[in-house]
Amino acid sequence: MDFGRLITAMVTPFDGDGEINWDVTSELVDYLIEEQKTEALVVCGTTGESPTLSDEEKLQLFSFVLEKANGRCKIIAGTGSNNTKHSIHLTKEAEIIGVDGVLLVVPYYNKPNQEGLYQHFSAIASETSLPVMLYNVPGRTGVSMSVDTTLRLAEIPNIVATKECASVDQITLIASSCSDDFRVYTGDDSAGLASLAVGGYGIISVASHVVGAQMSEMIYAYTSGNVQRAGEIHRQLFPIFKGLFECPQPLPNPSAVKYALGLKGLPVGGVRLPLISPTEAEAAFIEALFNKC
Repeated sequence: MDFGRLITAMVTPFDGDGEINWDVTSELVDYLIEEQKTEALVVCGTTGESPTLSDEEKLQLFSFVLEKANGRCKIIAGTGSNNTKHSIHLTKEAEIIGVDGVLLVVPYYNKPNQEGLYQHFSAIASETSLPVMLYNVPGRTGVSMSVDTTLRLAEIPNIVATKECASVDQITLIASSCSDDFRVYTGDDSAGLASLAVGGYGIISVASHVVGAQMSEMIYAYTSGNVQRAGEIHRQLFPIFKGLFECPQPLPNPSAVKYALGLKGLPVGGVRLPLISPTEAEAAFIEALFNKC
């Protein structure tokens, strides 16, 4: 399974009552595929506010986005949690719906050790025929999956990729030792070009909601050997990569990118508590960021 090099971790549009806005979701899928050149969509990941979505909402989103994409890009369902049994259940339901793969996050809060991580992911993978992408994001989960554990899991036939957010060093070590058919993605937009340079395959992005076409050009400039052009694009986009999260003080994902999409004419709405929307000062910062770039 090739999920492509540019994958968007899609936001979940809400209406004024905090319910899923299906009309805007439809528009967003078209926009991300046709205008922002995304090659796959992660549905109900962190950027999709998965912690505040019910299982029913998640399954509805998997089905709706899959039907709307209609084969134009791959659909990766976020079915991971810190409950192995629950993750197996949701993964099986996603497989019935027909998604192209699943994203499984390192279990959060209960902080398993490396053997626990291995058994968690291997148990889920054994219960599905879907391609599995691991997701290591220690800043959110409180535990980091080691290079050795990732490489051990990569030997399981249907575990085909990882989204690595620990460091470029970790991407380097995984890419240096994994098989050619195991794909390593960064989940850090600002590390995208550096990750490609050390053997990463692509980017699972938040910024691609608004600068995806430019990011796609950067990736394919690099992979075609035009390193100078790739560097130019990275430098142009770097303020956006950083600003969407710093804003000017740290702002939780996806608050800033949802506001930025509104500036682009896509009213994806606000965020569900406990997240909050940008303040007036933060909103002004985001607007200025796009005026400069």
